[in-house]
Amino acid sequence: MTAVVDGDSGEGTARSRELPSQITIPCIQGEMVYLRPASVGDLASMDALDAYVNASGVTGKDRVAERAAVQAWVRRSQAWVDGIESQKSGIGDPESRRTIAWAMLTVPEEHEDETVNEHTATEFIGMIFLIDIDGWARSARIQVILGKEYRGRGYSRDAMPRVMTYGFADEPEGLGLHRIWVAVPEKNTRSYSVYQSLGFVPSGTSRDALWDEANNKYQDLNVLDTLVDEYDPVRAMDAFGMHVITTNPGMEKALLLHQHSTAIRKQALSDTIASQPEAHSDEAQDETTMGDKVKSDSARIAQDNIESENTWPYNSTERNKSKKAWWRRLGHDRMSSRNANDSQQEE
Repeated sequence: MTAVVDGDSGEGTARSRELPSQITIPCIQGEMVYLRPASVGDLASMDALDAYVNASGVTGKDRVAERAAVQAWVRRSQAWVDGIESQKSGIGDPESRRTIAWAMLTVPEEHEDETVNEHTATEFIGMIFLIDIDGWARSARIQVILGKEYRGRGYSRDAMPRVMTYGFADEPEGLGLHRIWVAVPEKNTRSYSVYQSLGFVPSGTSRDALWDEANNKYQDLNVLDTLVDEYDPVRAMDAFGMHVITTNPGMEKALLLHQHSTAIRKQALSDTIASQPEAHSDEAQDETTMGDKVKSDSARIAQDNIESENTWPYNSTERNKSKKAWWRRLGHDRMSSRNANDSQQEE
């Protein structure tokens, strides 16, 4: 392996920028989905789910290209697990970039009251990928491809933060990535908004990079990304009411970092309040009558933001036990009437 000075940490520590020759892909537990390493045998299931319908609206590819890409990604993932060199696998990347593919499974609707885990999640719904994993740049692209009837139900919102936590986690627990990015066709506005809610930041636009077959015109490709020192998976999961599961790779450290950053913000808030000028005597009298001193708008907003972060419990044992979890019903009643335009909305 090639050891170089780590330019991310600023500590001058030697760290390899070559990916390992072999990897064990971890299973990842979610609330809505369970992720296990994808296999070549899952590819037929992707066809059965009609996972490539309206691909141009979801990812910008035509369905033939989308299917071919997924076939290659799964085989590249399997080759890495088997320890086959990228250049010798026949489906590897000439720059020695790698791919990880997970199968996404959930509990069948007839057992919707059961907790999602490796035993109960038997319904295959799609795949999630880390693509073009670049050891030198420590960068990867994330992609979710769901079956036609499973789009718009929130599965990506559950899976993506947990996969990204693994990607950003330090080696050997995770991949030690510095950047994760995603590419979204301009017409897929719903996915764009979801990615922003997950912590992605718009970073660029490729003009007229894609062909919009439905509207017979070119469309832009928007790129969003997030970096390891700015991504907070706890906040990303909170945005959609998801809970932290500390048994997932990288999650315990991410939770500690979240708690540390929250403590820093609380201290900054306290310092801001303490620095506020005292009210004049007549104003002070009015405030006493009202009950207590009124904080500035900025301080109150900051306090509200901090308190909202503590609304959800941060471990799996305190999860919502409602038998009618919101994600079980999301989109359920409209499945039979969804039209082609609706199906483009992946998230």
